[in-house]
Amino acid sequence: MSGFDVLTRGDVLDSALQARDYLVSCGVPGALAAKDPRLWGRRAVDHSRLGWLDLPFASRGLLNQVDGLVSEARYSGLDHIVLIGVGAESLAAQAIMEAHAPPGAADRDANGTGRPAGELTVLDGGDTAALAFALERLDRTLVVLASKAGVSLEGDAYRRIFAAAFRERGLSEREIASRFLVITDHGSPLHDFARQCGYRIGLTDPYLPGHYGALSAYGLVPAVLAGADAERLLEEAASLVPSLGKDEDNPGLLLGAILGGCAQQAQGGVARDKVLLREPGGTGALSAWISQLLAVGTAKRGKGVLALEALGGRGAFPDVHGVSINPRSAADEESDTSVWAPLGAQFLMWEYATAVAGWLLGVNPFEAGGTVVQEAEDDAAALLRTAGDGPPSGERPVYVEDGIEVHADFPWPPGAELQTVLGGLVASVPSDGYLSVMTYLGDFSGRYLAPSLARASGRPVAYGPGPGYPHATGPVHKDGRGNGAFLIITGDPAPGDTLATQPVPGRPYSLAKLQIARALGELRALRRRRLPVIRLHLQDPVDGAGRLTEAVRAVAGARRP
Repeated sequence: MSGFDVLTRGDVLDSALQARDYLVSCGVPGALAAKDPRLWGRRAVDHSRLGWLDLPFASRGLLNQVDGLVSEARYSGLDHIVLIGVGAESLAAQAIMEAHAPPGAADRDANGTGRPAGELTVLDGGDTAALAFALERLDRTLVVLASKAGVSLEGDAYRRIFAAAFRERGLSEREIASRFLVITDHGSPLHDFARQCGYRIGLTDPYLPGHYGALSAYGLVPAVLAGADAERLLEEAASLVPSLGKDEDNPGLLLGAILGGCAQQAQGGVARDKVLLREPGGTGALSAWISQLLAVGTAKRGKGVLALEALGGRGAFPDVHGVSINPRSAADEESDTSVWAPLGAQFLMWEYATAVAGWLLGVNPFEAGGTVVQEAEDDAAALLRTAGDGPPSGERPVYVEDGIEVHADFPWPPGAELQTVLGGLVASVPSDGYLSVMTYLGDFSGRYLAPSLARASGRPVAYGPGPGYPHATGPVHKDGRGNGAFLIITGDPAPGDTLATQPVPGRPYSLAKLQIARALGELRALRRRRLPVIRLHLQDPVDGAGRLTEAVRAVAGARRP
């Protein structure tokens, strides 16, 4: 696909055209293309925060630098790239690999570019299956640690695990250091740490917003190392640039007008501030990347755009509008809006549209969402420090049924059932709100519960695995409109999962204990904001997941009109 277009219809078209006319009358397209920070106030945005507009061209030099590293890695037999990153740092690279990786990871030169093919495994703290997969390929593995700030709890744990595994293979400390590449901002805490360890370092612009880094080293370097054709990606993004300064035929402007115009309060009192994303064949890493971009870029001071996946958005919700990404046909499409563009142009178009939507909503889209994200991580770290050899929290469940513990802020009446607990949670969802399911439980996903919870609550359901999902989208839940209700699901490790239960080298906790602490940190952050939240802990993750799914379906059946 070489072209790009945005089509919309119905009520969304009316609000979008009004918003676009207003944007043009205020000179927004020209000012944004000129990287004029005065759009958001004289002191609100520094000029350097708009450097993402130059990345389709500026990052070409980065690819020339990475080519040498790719050749060196392949010469050393390293074709399996492990990317350690939670949130935006990993989502862009995953999307690039899905779209631009050559067929057959083991086939050298399969993409016809002369760059040897490879393989990418992302570790974001979600489960141990990906870690086990990576450790089986240790002799072929180069570890990339990506973060704009310091080392996250998961980054520290995974780094220690890989360093110990390399050491057991007989590698010297110098050889171990050569197996790590750190991508971070110049002068960041991680920069200093990596330098002390002797790791390879790739530095990025500290002024570039993290959620606008898809076409920077954060998105490109891991994907290029794994064999993706990033040159074509940048060409796709560059082809969009000439249209972004126009008042007409500007797909980024129209998409931003759609997002921002819908999210504003309409005359009927309904703000369509929720976006249902659809991709052919199901949602993938691109949808997850868009979700975090919108969450961080628009969610400030009680405003924000929440992105959902199709399974959690079933039903006719007046505050939800659908956006299809590269649909095969517009004629049969269910969505209000369709966006056609190759991946490089998709990245730049959504970044531009998020900036435009933020301007319409009166928020600074380039502020990082780090405060709410760091708050939950700091809580998790404090829980781990005080726990010692015990569990990270002494919180007792208020109710237990068939191995499912219910943790809530209120005493539960005697004789209540799990179905009653879940019924109370879905009833707490505001009429203009949503339900969010965060799972800290291996490969058990909220997608299994979302359709039933949407029917039970009559509201859309967002979902994702922790800690990656709350890390990426935390701002919209905590700094947005504050109209969400939350279900956090944790569990004991599966029997025989030694990677989850054995201590992290040099730390007094295991990955399983770290994951529980992460869930509890998120729980505390939501409680501080007085948002309705319940945690369910499955003592047997396999049996408990089945029982929970049945209970959710029963609630949906009981509440169906």
